[in-house]
Amino acid sequence: MHHHRVDSPPAPSPYRTAVRTAIVLGLCSFVLLILVATRWHPLISADGDIARTTHRWAVADPDLTHAGRILTDWVWDPLTMRLLCAAVAVWLVWRRSAWWTAVWLITVSAIGTALQQGLKAGVDRARPVWTDPVDSAHYAAYPSGHALTATVVLGLLLWLLHRHGAGPVLWRTAVTVAVVSVAGVGLTRVWLGVHWPTDVLGGWLMGATLVCLAIAAHVKWRP
Repeated sequence: MHHHRVDSPPAPSPYRTAVRTAIVLGLCSFVLLILVATRWHPLISADGDIARTTHRWAVADPDLTHAGRILTDWVWDPLTMRLLCAAVAVWLVWRRSAWWTAVWLITVSAIGTALQQGLKAGVDRARPVWTDPVDSAHYAAYPSGHALTATVVLGLLLWLLHRHGAGPVLWRTAVTVAVVSVAGVGLTRVWLGVHWPTDVLGGWLMGATLVCLAIAAHVKWRP
């Protein structure tokens, strides 16, 4: 009796997976951008309801609000993220002579900064205004630069760790830190009353889209 071996289908390539994920995330980003730019009433109304509730909580809990300001202004600040990105790029060149990857890392981070500033200027969404603010911020609201920058930098660093075969303990720790940081920075921006919830969601979506596109470019063009 002959047994026919059934071959499992080949796993999709990292390039195709990254491109497909980028397309889905990019479409979600685009839809949200249109809804925010056209001030779609149900979305704007939900933004306002959530923002008013979280601001009320922030005013009532000054200790938690102070902790949120420390985290968002120092630990998860875009400048901190960019310095982390630059430090990893320097390490790549120094320890591994990985010039191409270091330049790729810095370039994608710079594109993320240019993207957020361009969209802020183009959409020109006003930030929440309170009679009793607990924090302040500059530039327009959409998208959240904190959320986008954290997503881009930590997403790229996670991928590099995975690609270089990080051990299970290091990998789980890195994933936990990245997830807590990306989620945390978004939540603190809403809690402190300097962003609408959809500003943060937009930053997350655009940042994740950029990460996927960057991974696809690295896989395809790395020498």
